[in-house]
Amino acid sequence: MDMTFSRRVASRSRTFVATAMGACLIAGCGTLPGGSGGSGGTVTVMTFAPEDTKATNMPGMTGMAKAYERYVNAKGGINGHKLRVLTCNEKNTASGAADCARKAVAEKAVAVVGSYSQHGRAFMAPLEAEGIPFIGGYGVSSEEFQSPLSYPVNGGQPVLIAGAGHQLSRACNQVALVRPDTLAADTLPVLLNAGLRANKMADASDIRAAEDSADFGPQAREALAHTSGTGKEKEKEKGCVAAVLGERTETFFDAFRRTDTQRKKPQISSVLGSVSQSLVDRTGGKESPFEGAYLTSWYPVAADPLWEPMRKVVSEFAFGDDSVDPDDSGAQTTWIAYTVLGEMLKHFKEDEPVTGRKVKRALNESQPVSTGGLTPKLSWRYQDMRAVAGFPRIVNGQVTFQIVQAGRLVAQPGEPSLDMTPTLVTAPPMA
Repeated sequence: MDMTFSRRVASRSRTFVATAMGACLIAGCGTLPGGSGGSGGTVTVMTFAPEDTKATNMPGMTGMAKAYERYVNAKGGINGHKLRVLTCNEKNTASGAADCARKAVAEKAVAVVGSYSQHGRAFMAPLEAEGIPFIGGYGVSSEEFQSPLSYPVNGGQPVLIAGAGHQLSRACNQVALVRPDTLAADTLPVLLNAGLRANKMADASDIRAAEDSADFGPQAREALAHTSGTGKEKEKEKGCVAAVLGERTETFFDAFRRTDTQRKKPQISSVLGSVSQSLVDRTGGKESPFEGAYLTSWYPVAADPLWEPMRKVVSEFAFGDDSVDPDDSGAQTTWIAYTVLGEMLKHFKEDEPVTGRKVKRALNESQPVSTGGLTPKLSWRYQDMRAVAGFPRIVNGQVTFQIVQAGRLVAQPGEPSLDMTPTLVTAPPMA
């Protein structure tokens, strides 16, 4: 499924990763504007994401990476080095993720940048074995927040789901969570409940569904039953239904609307990635069934001027690739990942060989890196790690709260961005 997590990696695997991490961290992972001209070697990196699958698809991430490649090379490359971006279809399978990682190894990629996969164990092992760093992943596998070879730019699914719990606890008396029936998704109820409990709210009902299901009728009926109240309390209770099913989220809420024949209309909720501006547009805009929905995100709303540099690159270098939507959280994450790497590579002189070991050292020791205001300044020094059980590599726990109003995703009034790290620190450990 889409935004879910693999379980924690064994401690021995983490130890191995730590040593491997140095090798290739960034020796050339993408970079930001300002690359100088001149001749130099080619820096190869990879971006992978699922495409053309029955579950979650993220073609905008690989599309954004290729647009960034053209943009950087039009500016003269990365400190004189041409950027070569490989892309790979991860297929939403463990074997597909492993294949992409092995391709990165075979093609001598120096890093994997801004990619998406829930199969962390499958892709991290080949990368760890060769010392290839994973920079700015989407955050759907727990390995991204455990491996010392990983440099996340957001708090991944943990902070989104905990943030959804915070958002819903301020509006609801009862919450039902509909999520994939997968091992990876077993962390979602724990994280959502952590956000609910922080505001003295009862735990959510946990409703499971096959991640590639086409019939969510049973789950819709169960969710409605769990959020309808009982007896004299029925009128007083406000029910909320949160669905985190990736591209199947739309299918679920369609079934839910048809099931709600008595027009009880519980508050609906999701996270960016499962619901997007393009989905709202496609389902009617102002008349969309997602009107009024609550959403949590890592980043500012898509209309924020802070995204203008990215929009300009998409406009000029995506060459009509419709998959690259500036409003898409996948494309946004890939942009931020390449931005971070570019900022790090600015520390290298034009004639200075760029190696993974040098960049790894720079990332581990550098002062906080700016992403143009799209995230808090990021730093992966030891002292910047958070004490979150199971997710020790989280360095950015910030979420933003959004709501669909008049067909647009806008900032939720009265709900400023919030660091969910303290909430995650108190969450029960996820074995």
